[in-house]
Amino acid sequence: MSAELLSVEGVRICYGAREVLSPTSFEVARGEFVCIVGPSGCGKTTLLRAASGLVRATAGEVRRNGRPMTEPSREVAFVFQDYGRALLPWRTVAGNVALALEAAGVPKHQHAPRIAEVLAKVGLAAHAQKFPVQLSGGMQQRTQIARCLAQQPELMMMDEPFGALDALTRQSLQDELARLVREDGLTVLFVTHDLEEAIYLGDRVIALQADPGPGRPSLARMIEVNIPRPRDQLTAKEHPEFLRLRRELFAFIEQSHD
Repeated sequence: MSAELLSVEGVRICYGAREVLSPTSFEVARGEFVCIVGPSGCGKTTLLRAASGLVRATAGEVRRNGRPMTEPSREVAFVFQDYGRALLPWRTVAGNVALALEAAGVPKHQHAPRIAEVLAKVGLAAHAQKFPVQLSGGMQQRTQIARCLAQQPELMMMDEPFGALDALTRQSLQDELARLVREDGLTVLFVTHDLEEAIYLGDRVIALQADPGPGRPSLARMIEVNIPRPRDQLTAKEHPEFLRLRRELFAFIEQSHD
């Protein structure tokens, strides 16, 4: 890994009197894939939004490239779980990707080659003129990812992006994402409920626990995933380290529910 890109320093989130996230600290290196897991309601999405500048921390600080991050940035792309609502139904696939270029002020004559490039990367080159309603769920999510790639971000935030997809489509997109990260050198912070997905994709897994408070910090585990890359859906999931980590994380989630 190269130099630190993102630093979360003692970030605490409260909604009124309710503490959603107790002081949490970690760093993400450039080119690293970090997954966040934990039981429902433990603050995974809240942490992701704070790390992306969408939510202001009650205390603590988020820094990107050493500078405080207090608002959204074009260098940080956010992939939402609900791909149906993330896309504009009256725009084609190419038109939805163009949104990122319009927001960044990219000259119009540069749009077509940039759009063609990212659609080719996600396997949608032949579907550029289709509308979201004509696409499967997996293709809609690919469109959202393509739009984020068009931003040319240095950091990708992903909030359960494959959670609503069927198992085979989810596995296919996991492999496509891993390939894109490898080829483009992306840095990813990825929230998921799926423990196997977290281990399969991540270089590290951050495990949060529910009901933070005095003596019970939100960040309860930081796990290194020492499984060789590139990973394969069959062999990686039969690797002894994969099985050991799955047992460790499953036991942690069960304990967090007690």
